[in-house]
Amino acid sequence: MRLKHVLATITLVLSFAAPVIAGPADDALDAFVNHDYATALTLFHRAADQGDANGFFMLGVMYATGQGVPQNYTEAVRWYQLATDQGSTEAQYNLGDMYATGQGVPRDYVSAYMWLSLAAAQGEQIATKSRDLIARRMTPAQIAKAQRLAREWKR
Repeated sequence: MRLKHVLATITLVLSFAAPVIAGPADDALDAFVNHDYATALTLFHRAADQGDANGFFMLGVMYATGQGVPQNYTEAVRWYQLATDQGSTEAQYNLGDMYATGQGVPRDYVSAYMWLSLAAAQGEQIATKSRDLIARRMTPAQIAKAQRLAREWKR
């Protein structure tokens, strides 16, 4: 994952999610910010075990960036997918980016467009720009398929 997107995502999570996260994820974010990755990893796992979308998401960030764990894009994708199942806009964006670049998954512009569209629909500005850039590499049929998949996923 591109570093500027990871940093933007972490900033977004820290600025918006921290006030609404209760329990282990609060302490995990503090540990992460203070570079205490071992504690953050443990506490994000605890939050994820409780179904916390931000716990899933931040585990994805840790694997994508190699902070506190060996960098593993495939594992990052797994955690992001779990976060999207809990409604994480940030995870939708990161999944779209990973499909667009082929990190942890085969490069797939249809899937990238779908995830970026879902994030864009929730107001993620950078997702809109990224989706529009991906669209330039796609056929109208591929775009239509991605839009259909996004509609189906919302249901």
